[in-house]
Amino acid sequence: MERDERPPSGGGGGGGSAGFLEPPAALPPPPRNGFCQDELAELDPSTNDRAEQRTCLICGDRATGLHYGIISCEGCKGFFKRSICNKRVYRCSRDKNCVMSRKQRNRCQYCRLLKCLQMGMNRKAIREDGMPGGRNKSIGPVQISEEEIERIMSGQEFEEEATHWSNHGDSDHSSPGNRASESNQPSPGSTLSSSRSVELNGFMAFRDQYMGMSVPPHYQYIPHLFSYSAHSPLLPPQARSLDPQSYSLIHQLVSAEDLEPLGTPMLIEDGYAVTQAELFALLCRLADELLFRQIAWIKKLPFFCELSIKDYTCLLSSTWQELILLSSLTVYSKQIFGELADVTAKYSPSDEELHRFSDEGMEVIERLIYLYHKFHQLKVSNEEYACMKAINFLNQDIRGLTSASQLEQLNKRYWYICQDFTEYKYTHQPNRFPDLMMCLPEIRYIAGKMVNVPLEQLPLLFKVVLHSCKTSVGKE
Repeated sequence: MERDERPPSGGGGGGGSAGFLEPPAALPPPPRNGFCQDELAELDPSTNDRAEQRTCLICGDRATGLHYGIISCEGCKGFFKRSICNKRVYRCSRDKNCVMSRKQRNRCQYCRLLKCLQMGMNRKAIREDGMPGGRNKSIGPVQISEEEIERIMSGQEFEEEATHWSNHGDSDHSSPGNRASESNQPSPGSTLSSSRSVELNGFMAFRDQYMGMSVPPHYQYIPHLFSYSAHSPLLPPQARSLDPQSYSLIHQLVSAEDLEPLGTPMLIEDGYAVTQAELFALLCRLADELLFRQIAWIKKLPFFCELSIKDYTCLLSSTWQELILLSSLTVYSKQIFGELADVTAKYSPSDEELHRFSDEGMEVIERLIYLYHKFHQLKVSNEEYACMKAINFLNQDIRGLTSASQLEQLNKRYWYICQDFTEYKYTHQPNRFPDLMMCLPEIRYIAGKMVNVPLEQLPLLFKVVLHSCKTSVGKE
C-alpha cells in the first residue's frame, strides 16, 4: 500500500519544452470517472470486481433493499426520510419534470421528492421518532392521488399537521427553514447575479442532512445552526472558550494535511510561449501531485481505523475532484493563482480553440471566479479548511458504501466541531460558519460540471479563470 514518496513533480529529461526549467512529461489524460486505477488498487484491489445489483426506482443507482415500500438506494431513502420528517417544501426552477439519475438527483429536490411519491414511497413507514428503521416492515408502496401529492409538495399537508398538533398543546421545535420555501441547489440555469441566492439555497439543502438528528452530549451547548434564519441577521454568539475536545480533533485534522508548497515546477523562461499540449501536461502533473496528497491524507486521518478500505475507496473515487478544487482555492491558492497563473499567461489559444469553447465551460468559469472571490473574502484558515475537507469527504450518500450510518455520525461530528471553532475564533462574524458551509455544495456542483468539459478545453478554461482572478485581486 506504500507508494514512492518522491513527489510526482519530478520531471523527466529530454523530449519536453526547453522553456520549462523542468519540463513536464507527457502524462495520460486525467481520470474522468473516479481516479487513476493504480491509486484505486492501493486502497482496494477488489474494486473492479463489484457486481451490479438491482437499481433504485428513483434515480437508477444501486439499490440496497426495500425502503419505505419500494426498492431504492441509501441516498434516496435518506432524502425521502429527511424531506418528510423535516417537512421540507421545495421549488422546481424548470417545468417539474427534471431527469432523475445518480449524477443529477441532487440538482432538483422538488422533482426527486415528487418521484419518490409517484413511485409509491410510503410516508407512514417512517418512524415518528425519526430514528433509523421503518415503523412497520410490512407496510408496502402506496398509490396516492395527484391531489394528495400536490398537497404534500406545496406544504399544505404539513401545515395542517402542524395545526393539529398545536391544537393539542405541542410546541413547535422545527427550524425556520422547515417553514420556508426552498429553491433547488445549485440550478444549472442560475447566474452570478443570483449567486448569493444559489449559495444560500445550497447551504439549506446541505444543512438538511443534519436536521432531526440527536446532538452528541458534548456538543449540546453549541448554538444550533439549525435555528439560524435564512432571511434575518444572526445574533452574535456569546463569548466562550473552545472546548478541549474540539481543539484536539481539529489539531489532528490539520496535522494530517500536507501544507508544504506544491513540488510541481511552474517556472518558465522569460519570453517563452507555452503551447496547449505543454499547459495540459502541466495541469495533469499538478492533478497527479494533488491526488497523491489526498491519498496520503486519508492514511493520517484520526478516524482512519473506523471505516473500511472499501468505503475509503468509494469516498475518494467520488470526491477527489472536489478535494483538489477545495485545496486549490484555499491552502494552495497562492501558487495556483500566482505561479500557475504566470504560466497560463504565456499560453495563447488559437481562434479555433476560442470558437469551440463550450457553454458548459463558460458556466464553470463563472462559478469558479465567484467561488474564488468568496474564499478570498473569507480568508479560510487551515483549521476551517481541514474541517470543510473532512465534512465534504464524509458524504454518506455516495454509492457503494457499507457504513453509511457511521459516516453520517463522523460527518456530523466535524460539522459541529467546525461550527464550534468558527464561533469561538471569529466572534464578530456570526455569519461565517454558514458562509463556509454554503461553499461546499457549490464545490460539488462545479466539480461535477468540470467532468463534462472536454479535455482539450481545460488549458483555456484555466487561463481565463486564473487571469480574471489574479487581475481582479491586483486591483484591490
